[in-house]
Order: sequence, then structure tokens, then C-alpha cells
Amino acid sequence: MLDFELLRAFVAVADHGGFHRAAERLNLTQSTISQQIKRLELETKRALFRRTTRSVALTDDGEMLLGDARRLLQLEEATRHRLSAPRLSGMVRLGVVEEVAGGSLPSALGRFASLHPGVKLEVQIGVSAELIEQLNAGRLDVVFAKRPLGTSRGRLVWREPLVWAAADTFDLVPGAVLPLALYREKSVSREAALAALGEGDLAWEIVYTSPSLTGVRAAALAGLAITPLPASAIIAGLRVLGPEHGLPRLPDLEFAIYEKKRPEKAPVALAAALLALAQGPSRPTI
Repeated sequence: MLDFELLRAFVAVADHGGFHRAAERLNLTQSTISQQIKRLELETKRALFRRTTRSVALTDDGEMLLGDARRLLQLEEATRHRLSAPRLSGMVRLGVVEEVAGGSLPSALGRFASLHPGVKLEVQIGVSAELIEQLNAGRLDVVFAKRPLGTSRGRLVWREPLVWAAADTFDLVPGAVLPLALYREKSVSREAALAALGEGDLAWEIVYTSPSLTGVRAAALAGLAITPLPASAIIAGLRVLGPEHGLPRLPDLEFAIYEKKRPEKAPVALAAALLALAQGPSRPTI
């Protein structure tokens, strides 16, 4: 069995392109890293790096080992977390907006489930205002949603632009009535769009409503209307319109995590897992 410390040093050298940077990353001396790599090469009976005075590069054997080393270290970390994590049980009722459910949620829930297999999850997808109302009424334990405009409740996770989206083929005719596709009601995006339009003199009409992101985006893709979407929800077939097209600027959206008062340990752990994943250096895209 290969020593995990040796594998950790090996991956660090490969990722950071040298012994000095790997030593800084692992808070070790460069000589220690060098010795660990030599030990690993002796154990594997393979030269893992090609060294010159200016660079360090993986050999073919090193490239082959790198993928296996990463998987072994990930397994070791998951096992360590599973053994050290508190044993939790019970049910957590989670509410999420569709923007999050389509991107960040699966990996976050998968990681949480592996750490806390005794916790059952019940997930509900909806619009922000309705989910927060259900949280206030005690029917949900944790909510991951867009923060209503002008409020500061909840733990802010990220901000992103709200933009006008239209089909690539949509023809924006100057002076014509602007067709809109909006959520049916109580939507942060809907309120922001109507407030922005209310400050200008554009003529507009709501021609399509839907209770979901998928629905309003489908209307935009079909060329029926324009719709306000999070920037991360723009997909192939859509383009962004803005002030240069005569449309008002929209505010940023704020995504936040909400918890009920005096939550139990399992909801607290789930909220922390969602927050940690979403605020990580590689936050999943929506």
C-alpha cells in the first residue's frame, strides 16, 4: 500500500510544477518533499519526474500514477471525514430555487449524503418568496434562494448579474411594444424587471408567464419574448440585451441560505455543506 503522505507530495509537485511550490503548499521544507518523492520512486520502482535545472515534468509513468493518486487521496479524505463527522439522523426539509437545483445542488447533496448517511432529505423546488414563507411557517428547515430585493436576511452566498435574455433570432424593434416572459408571481426577477421598466418610458406587455425558470427561458428561446435571467442561466440560443439596446439596467441577484430559528444539528450541517461548496474556489455554475 502506497503511503498517502508520499502521494500527497507527488500530487503537490505535479500540480504546482516544482518542489519549492509544493513545499510551500504543504508547509514542509523542499528537502522533505524531495526525499518523499525519492521514497515514492523507490517504492514504485519508476522515475516519476524528469528534472532539469529549470523545470520538473512528469514522466509517462508519473502521468499514469497521477490519476490513481488523486483518486486514492480523495477516497482517504472522504473516509476521514466520514469517520470524524458527528453521527446525525432524522429528516431535513430543503427548499431551493430552480437556478440552484439545476447546478450547485447535486454535488452538494451527494457530499452531504456520503458524510451523513443517517439523514433523510426531502427537497422542494420553488420560487424564493414561497420557499421563505414555508420556512417561516415551519414547513421547511433550510432554504437556498434568491434574496428578496432590499432585504438582508439570510447568509449571502454569491451575487451575480440579472440580465435581459432573448433568442439569438429575436428582433428588437425600436418603438414597438416589448414582449415579456415572466414568472407568474412573487419572483425576485419579476419584481426587479418590472421596477426597472417602471422607471423608463418603454412600452411593454407580459405575453407569457410560467412558474419556472425552464418555462420563461423556453419562451425566450422560442423568440416569443425577452425575459430576465441570472447571467449563469444564459444558454446556447440566447443572447444578452442591455442599455445599448435601449433596455434598463437590472440589479444584481443575491443568493442566500436561510435557516429556521433554533434548527437541529442535521439542518445546520446541511446549511454548512451548501455554503462550503457554493463559496469554494470553484463554485459550480448554474
